[in-house]
Amino acid sequence: MAVLPIIKIGHPTLRKVAEPVAAFDQELRELAENMIETMRVNEGIGLAAPQVNVSQRLFVIDLNLIDEELEAKAYVNPEILASSGSEKFEEGCLSIPGIRADVVRPTHIKVRYQTLEGETVEEEMEGLLSRVFQHEYDHLEGILFVDLISPLQKKLLGTKLQELEGAYSIR
Repeated sequence: MAVLPIIKIGHPTLRKVAEPVAAFDQELRELAENMIETMRVNEGIGLAAPQVNVSQRLFVIDLNLIDEELEAKAYVNPEILASSGSEKFEEGCLSIPGIRADVVRPTHIKVRYQTLEGETVEEEMEGLLSRVFQHEYDHLEGILFVDLISPLQKKLLGTKLQELEGAYSIR
């Protein structure tokens, strides 16, 4: 396994809508394994492929941090089919170091995704798993959590966000 470099806010890949995964092969499994390793080394709970500069609809979540009996898991070509409820909770992101802010998200979601073998799964999620799934899904849509914060929070973080974007943008 390899630890992959995580790109930061300002990098154009983070703003692209990721492409669907078509090949369920060894290369996809290796990417998922490397993403899990990268996520753990960087003490994250989730990591989307665009964060490692791969514009594919894939993310991983370390379910072990939610339930000690579970392992990290890959979600391929995920969709959010339905959502309900609403809750504000502080989020951060490995691609936006040093920034944390409250984000309002649905508390319950119904999702569909494929496994690394290509099997289609439908599942209902709530709590932290629901929040992390939505956060990582947003990465596949080119959305960052700071796009979802209140105008006041955005204004308070404005200078710091601009500095980060400037430091990490590709010229």
